[in-house]
Amino acid sequence: MGLLERFEDSLDRLVNGAFARAFKAEVQPVEIAAALQREIDDRAAVVDRDRTIIPNVFQIELSEHDFDRLTPFHEALQSELATLVTDYGAQQRYTLLGAVTVSFGEDVELETGIFRVRSEARAEIHSQGRPSPVDDVVRAQPRLIVGEVAYPLVRGITRLGRGSDADIRIDDPGTSRNHCEIVLGSPVLLRDLNSTNGTFVNGNRITEIPVENGTEILLGSTTMVFRNG
Repeated sequence: MGLLERFEDSLDRLVNGAFARAFKAEVQPVEIAAALQREIDDRAAVVDRDRTIIPNVFQIELSEHDFDRLTPFHEALQSELATLVTDYGAQQRYTLLGAVTVSFGEDVELETGIFRVRSEARAEIHSQGRPSPVDDVVRAQPRLIVGEVAYPLVRGITRLGRGSDADIRIDDPGTSRNHCEIVLGSPVLLRDLNSTNGTFVNGNRITEIPVENGTEILLGSTTMVFRNG
């Protein structure tokens, strides 16, 4: 039995067949599971010969109708979907940078039966104790540090902003949907994308600027630090 079949069977047992009865015309949980697998494969990033990083934080955006219909099952769905991602990652020999979390949100602009998946690779920073293999992977990559969370930069161009298509989503009302981007190279470049409130480095508003290890970047009220692996 494949992962999707096991996922569907497990959910069916948990809620006594409620999904088969309630979701014929709306978003099906197995559709979300399949979309997560596609998202993982699409965003898998090879960091070296032995390791391919995949997202570990997922946000599922649903229409108002589908969100309301799924609400009674959120806890079961989140748990089963997180297990599915973990198992799929292990099956494909992918690297997860932290615990898998799946959450649901509502987007009133979406029509019934339509949903959107957003994902990010996030790693908690462990400042004490012996580094784990995952810590070594994170430290080997250029990354952005926001508080106690590291976002490895595993693509040639990483876009930041509030929008659903941002590679790193900044949940800050002072940021634009597509606020800025980081371009890996020699040097690494930070480029503003005509954001409303601007991108700041060391207190100065920038258009494009090279960034070095330890550079502080301000988007809205969110401060992040660039670290070069």
